[in-house]
Amino acid sequence: MLSRRIIPCLDVHEGRTTKGIKFKNNIDIGDPVEMARMYYEQGADEIVFYDITASHEKRNIMIDVVRRVAETIFIPFSVGGGIRTLEDMRAVLLAGAEKVSVNSAAVNNPDIISQGAKAFGNQCVVLGMDVKHVGKSAAIPSGYEIVINGGRKHMGIDALEWAKRGQYLGAGEICLNSIDADGMKTGYELTLTAMISSQVDIPVIASGGAGEPSHLYDVLTEGRADAALIASMVHYGTYTVPDIKSYLHDRGVKMRMGW
Repeated sequence: MLSRRIIPCLDVHEGRTTKGIKFKNNIDIGDPVEMARMYYEQGADEIVFYDITASHEKRNIMIDVVRRVAETIFIPFSVGGGIRTLEDMRAVLLAGAEKVSVNSAAVNNPDIISQGAKAFGNQCVVLGMDVKHVGKSAAIPSGYEIVINGGRKHMGIDALEWAKRGQYLGAGEICLNSIDADGMKTGYELTLTAMISSQVDIPVIASGGAGEPSHLYDVLTEGRADAALIASMVHYGTYTVPDIKSYLHDRGVKMRMGW
């Protein structure tokens, strides 16, 4: 069994890390470079950096912040937000990221997934999915719909079908975020995560809802996720990465424990 990964997520706006609830009411919580260094030193397996308003504001990602973070940490680093073209992908990778995450741009132009996979390898392309529970219908048979532009625009696309298509187009990984659970600290959306994880053959990172270590245990076991994104529970100092890894390790979840 592969080790499960614990991945702190830095949502960045105007050069600062922020945190909100269900993509709203974001507050400033710190410098992303300093926070990335702290989580790296604590033993995080990866770091994810999202420029959370780049797509909505139709601007490019802040390459200078990407470069400063990449110079600070020596673990895999994924970047998303505002990546719309192959050149955007190339710029982010040249700035030091190992992976690029495409979300809104991939929905609007699915070819960006296959283009990125062909140019840089499947392992470099992460399909970010922001998903909302809307109930089952003819158009949305799974009951979960894709939304884009930071949760602002419903697309009428079924989340399970989009995950399968993303894999087919060449995504090497899926980062699956539940907008309903985002920032609530009441646990991940286990039904959604298990459904997607069981239907694709690429790793699935669960995102949205972590508030305590037991939530990660649930999503890595019952939810069948390969990795879990964390934000509030470490950003506010409630837990550290070693706290979380020790909890999971003691309960039989395979972890990289070398910090």
